[in-house]
Amino acid sequence: MASVPTGTTFFIASAYGSAINTTAVSNISEAVVTTASAHGYTNGDIVEVTSGWGRLNKRTFRIKAASGSVFTLEGADTSNTTFFPATSGLGSVRKINTFTQITQVLGIQASGGDPKTVSYKYLESDVEFSINDGFASSQLSLELDADSIGTAGYTALKSLTDVQTDTCLRISSRNGAVIYMPCTVALNEAVQFQDGQINRVPLAVNSNGRLVRYAS
Repeated sequence: MASVPTGTTFFIASAYGSAINTTAVSNISEAVVTTASAHGYTNGDIVEVTSGWGRLNKRTFRIKAASGSVFTLEGADTSNTTFFPATSGLGSVRKINTFTQITQVLGIQASGGDPKTVSYKYLESDVEFSINDGFASSQLSLELDADSIGTAGYTALKSLTDVQTDTCLRISSRNGAVIYMPCTVALNEAVQFQDGQINRVPLAVNSNGRLVRYAS
């Protein structure tokens, strides 16, 4: 069923737990992680993953089947050992303890994320060929009501802009779908004035890795 942006809510990760080292990450359709000590996580917790596997590193996943020092990363398919060489995925995990809502969002635009291609031509050929070479980085541009200054979300964004640490944007649609986008943020506090429009400030969200989408 089609959906529209109306009712979409935005949250920024503003507090993380301590990192816990991993001792095993399996090659399976949904990666099973073993930690060096009891993690204390529960089903539905959201964690940032640091990994020796580049395709898993810095990504954010939801936990399921959590118990003791083991849990499953929902939707993290690490079964292809070409991309995820066995025993090479160790690193750490840390739980996102707090998501702070960004209120009074006026609009959003997405850019980037396009497939990158490499073109080449053999001398004996009169046509070029092209192959895929990953994806360009993604960016989101949000506009906030300038009067949102002082709200919890505005304060969190300002702090994250100052320190430029890794964070995560959560986008929740009213149909229950949710996106987790690892990123850094840059809040421009220079108010934009335009006749016939309310005053606004721009927020840039720059992706640090591939996002994760859940249907509910």
